[in-house]
Amino acid sequence: MSQPLLETVLHEAHVAAGARMVAFAGYEMPVQYRDGVLKEHLWTRAHAGAFDVSHMGPCFLTLDERTGDGDADHRAVSALLEPLISGDIAALRPGQIRYTLLLNEDGGIIDDLMVGRPLRADRQGMLYIVVNAGTKEGDFALIERAVAGRAALARADDRALIAVQGPEAAAVVAGVFPEAADLVFMTLRRIEHAGDGCIVARSGYTGEDGYEILAPRPHALALWNELLADERVRPIGLGARDSLRLEAGLPLNGHDIDESVSPIEASLAFAVARPRLKAGGLRGAARIARELADGPARKRVGLRVLEGAPAREGAEIADASGAVVGRITSGGFSPTLGAPIAMGYAPPALAAPGTSLKVIVRGKPQAAEVTAMPFVPHRYVRAV
Repeated sequence: MSQPLLETVLHEAHVAAGARMVAFAGYEMPVQYRDGVLKEHLWTRAHAGAFDVSHMGPCFLTLDERTGDGDADHRAVSALLEPLISGDIAALRPGQIRYTLLLNEDGGIIDDLMVGRPLRADRQGMLYIVVNAGTKEGDFALIERAVAGRAALARADDRALIAVQGPEAAAVVAGVFPEAADLVFMTLRRIEHAGDGCIVARSGYTGEDGYEILAPRPHALALWNELLADERVRPIGLGARDSLRLEAGLPLNGHDIDESVSPIEASLAFAVARPRLKAGGLRGAARIARELADGPARKRVGLRVLEGAPAREGAEIADASGAVVGRITSGGFSPTLGAPIAMGYAPPALAAPGTSLKVIVRGKPQAAEVTAMPFVPHRYVRAV
């Protein structure tokens, strides 16, 4: 018997706004509003979109015993998490966030996640972690087993997690959280608003500048309405969120990456901490080191589909002779480019931009070309 769908704290607001609700990762979520996916996508690229991503897995990992030495406490809590992930968390500065990968024993990707070090001195020895919705139960259990008796994991997925993305997002968010203007890409801070503390991170998964805001449950609906009261902001559903992240060349867990895929195959080598790899401190270190040295058997690539319909997930990729060499993991129409695009896996010898390939759509080969990612340039605001 299937479990009833969960609802985010903003569920009633979506229904009232006329959203089309669908099942996603165990939740009933808005896939689009009255404007539709195409208009929502283009609005976000031109202005600012508000996304309910409360189905994700935000949590806090905190040492059971903190010494009061902020740097020592941060190193101690990082040492508990790092054996599970690919990145260097100990090197995070206060207020900094890092994208990293949760790995299995063979070096496959269980999940991709964000890990942040709080800015405040009294929050050292704590990590703010956001995992994906579809894997969060397993992720939380894995982390809890690893830190048992030394740290506690406190779930925060009963709160609202709101993403505001687009070229006007910074002005919108600064109007609500003035201190957010001081943040740059991949930094965060706790900001008081209307008597509640919110975690505001300058990050997101659309390729646009923007923020993700973790708000306490009692404050969530008022914050959502306050953001949408700004004429520059419209609510955006999961459909446009997916097409935006595809244009940005960002992998989707469970589709472009999974436990069979290594960071090197996924073209995510930047997320692997080389000193930890050299010291043998990563799960699957032998495989990852071998693939770095000798090259992987396959590689995630971007494709422009030059003729015919979009190539969707599961479509085969063929070489110029028609031999199948890989498959599509994400694909669709790019509203920004006005053309079909896709991501998939191909042999490294066929992974260079400009390589001619074919995609098999409904049994028919269509011309495609490997292209550099992102398909649409990122517009993050980085530190000078």
